[in-house]
Order: sequence, then C-alpha cells, then structure tokens
Amino acid sequence: MAVSVALVGPAAPARAAAVFTNPLAEQRADPHIYRHTDGYYYFTATVPEYDRIVLRRATTLQGLATAPEQVIWRRHSTGEMGAHIWAPEIHFIDGRWYIYFAAGRAEDVWAIRPYVLESSAANPLDGPWVERGQLQPARSSFSLDATTFVHNGQRYLAWAEYAGSNSNIYLARLVNPWTYAGTPTLIATPTYAWETRGYRVNEGPAVLIRNGRVFLTYSASATDASYAIGLLTAAAGSDLLNPASWSKRATPVLASDGRTGQWGPGHNSFTVAEDGSDVIVYHSRNYERYLGNGYDPLTDPNRRTRIQRFYWNADGTPNFGVPVPDGATPVRLRAHDLPDRYLRHWEFRVRLEPDVTNLADSQFRIVAGLADPSAISLESTNYPGYYLRHRDHQVWVERNDGSNLFRQDATFGRRAGLADPAKVSLESMNFPGQYVRHRGGLLYLEAVADPAGWASATFALD
Repeated sequence: MAVSVALVGPAAPARAAAVFTNPLAEQRADPHIYRHTDGYYYFTATVPEYDRIVLRRATTLQGLATAPEQVIWRRHSTGEMGAHIWAPEIHFIDGRWYIYFAAGRAEDVWAIRPYVLESSAANPLDGPWVERGQLQPARSSFSLDATTFVHNGQRYLAWAEYAGSNSNIYLARLVNPWTYAGTPTLIATPTYAWETRGYRVNEGPAVLIRNGRVFLTYSASATDASYAIGLLTAAAGSDLLNPASWSKRATPVLASDGRTGQWGPGHNSFTVAEDGSDVIVYHSRNYERYLGNGYDPLTDPNRRTRIQRFYWNADGTPNFGVPVPDGATPVRLRAHDLPDRYLRHWEFRVRLEPDVTNLADSQFRIVAGLADPSAISLESTNYPGYYLRHRDHQVWVERNDGSNLFRQDATFGRRAGLADPAKVSLESMNFPGQYVRHRGGLLYLEAVADPAGWASATFALD
C-alpha cells in the first residue's frame, strides 16, 4: 500500500512526477500497456486460467490497478484458439484496434501459434472483436509472443518460435496487421548461460527506439526465478532484416534480485507515464522457487504486473536498474545547481555523481518518517531497510538499527525547495534549520541561511 505522506512546515508543491505503487496487478503475467491518443492507458495480460483475454483502461498508470476489467474474448471450445491463451498485446493501427495473442488447439494444447483480433470500436472494451485468425503466412511450429512496431515508415512484426531445441526471435515486414511478407529473419537465439537455464529460450520481444538506435528487449530461460530480460541493439539506419545489424548484450538488463524480493522479471513492454518519463512494464514473483523440486512455473498463478521508471546512460543506452521492491515508486534526487548529477550511495556514503550506471544506488523510496509519520524518510532501493540518515553531519545510507537516534537522524521535513519552490529541500527533524546539501561532491547536513547556498540544498525528484 502506498504511504500518504504529510508535509512538515511550509507545504512543498505537488510533485510533477507520476506516482505508482507495485505490484500494479496481481496474477497478471506478460503485461502490455498501450497509451492511446484518447488519453487512456489500455492494459491487457495473461490470466492464470489461460482461457480468455481481458482489458482495462484508465487515464493514469496507477489507475489501471483499480480500473474495471472487461473480458473481450474467450477461447474456443474446440479447434484452433482453444487452449493456452497467452501474452495478449493491444495496438492501434490505421484507425483500428488489434490484439496479438498466442493460443493452442483445444485437442492439442501445445500446438501454439500467434493469432490476431480486430475491432473498429472507439473504445476497445466495448468491441465487437473480429477474429482475423492466425498470422499469415501460417507458422508451422510452436510460435508465440508477437509484437509490432514502426520504424522509418515500415511496420515490422517480431515474435518467438521454436526451432530444434531453441526458442528464437524472428523479424519480418508486415503487409497488414495480420500478414507479413518474405522470409522471416532470425535475429536472436539463446547462446549465453543466463539464457539457457531450464530451457534454451529467447522470447517476448519488445521494441524501444531512441538515440539513433533500435533496442529490442527479450526474455530468456525458464519462467521461474531464472527468467531475465536481455537486450538487442541495431543502428537506426541499418537494415533490421539483416541479422548482422543486431548485437546482443552479454548480460541481462533486468534479473532476479533477492535484496528487493523480486524473482523472474520478464516479458516486458514499454510505455510513457503521465509526466513523460519512460516506464518498463513486466511481471515477476515475490518469492523464489526452482525447477527440479516438483514445481512447474506454468501452473503457478502468481506472476504480477509491475511498472517502474527507467533512465538513459550517457552513451544513449537504456538503464533499467533492478526490479524495485514492492511499494511506492522510487525516485532520484537531482541537484538543482548541477542538473546532470544525482544523489547516490557508494560504500554507504552519500555523494553527488553524474551518469550513475548502477542505477539503484541513486533510487530511494519516499516513505512515512521513521520518527514522525507526518515527515518523510528515504529508503534505499537496492538495500531495503537502509535509509538516508545524517551522522556527525555527514549523510550516509545505513541500516535501521531500531534506535530512537537512528529514526530521528533518518527523518526529514520535506520542504519547498529553498532555491526553487517547485523542487524539494530536506530539513533535519532533530536539527531544525539544517538541510541536506552537497559540498565538494559529498552530502552533508548543514545550515544554509545564506541564499547563495540554497541551490546546493535543493533537489528535483525524477
């Protein structure tokens, strides 16, 4: 549950950044969120019964958590589209809605292929939906996880398909939303150890185009705690249907993290929050189980839809950090007078640095104050239970030892920014008039009565 935080002293203005709480939806896997021009976010995902396609909409990302859910299609009782209804995605193409999904046959549940639904309704929750059938030309082997994107005026289709012992990712040009042209191009196959745990899998492609490159994320390995997200990259001007255009990162970009209590992050999509920030949408479980002990992850219903901001490295590549803990959205504190620099902890000392590639070092959850619930405390993202606190007027990230002194040292009044009221300043609860400020690249607790020092004690929340 999100914490409602009251302000101490002069009220800080409402934060512009969108706020959301994880998980967004329980028992919803393979999530896909599409932001449409009508002002709504549309959300669909795999349900654990594998028998229907559901859809909900809201004007905010957080609103999707409580939005009414509509069943817009159910599996057939016989024949095609009769089993294993998986990984729906919703797209708006040339004035119509399309849902891509995977399904097996009622009489052969593993004969899984990609299919397409179409609707001309203004509101896709109302339907009706027309079955356009299997993607054409029809695939002859286990195929799933179709997605579509446009680049340089050309619409593409990407999907996963088994060939031999591998699940690979293929790419083709679309002629219309349910028909592709030419011979599909194989652009990724599992080769690294982290892609072959339990099964040899590359699946669940999702595309992000930015900074002169086409980034394609995918999921790998078995769908238990081994599941992780990888990254392919191609130059924006390259021939995307040439396998040589794509390079694969050797390590995952998002993986299980025992510190944050998230296991098997995968099958993601991308969207943009109301404030314009970039958001990754994915599922994970909040417990760790392994294959080999009688556990079948496909029968485990507890994959949950989650959303979190991601950022961009100085080299133009995306930085997803770690799967953040459940609860309120982590934020980053950016210096008002050095806007390319963020608060981060290194060996538990808090400092100000640019281009923090270990993203979670610079992310904090704003929670109710440990010593006063009307104030705030800042909890580390990658070290839950560790908080920003001052000690001997230096600022550290340290584990809450339960003492009154720690609680006071880790509690701050959230003030309107001393140098800019649209931003924030952090005033010590037990040393009124002293603020968190940077000096010489490190963070201190000091009085800043001189207006010349206000900028160093003012931060933007990103």
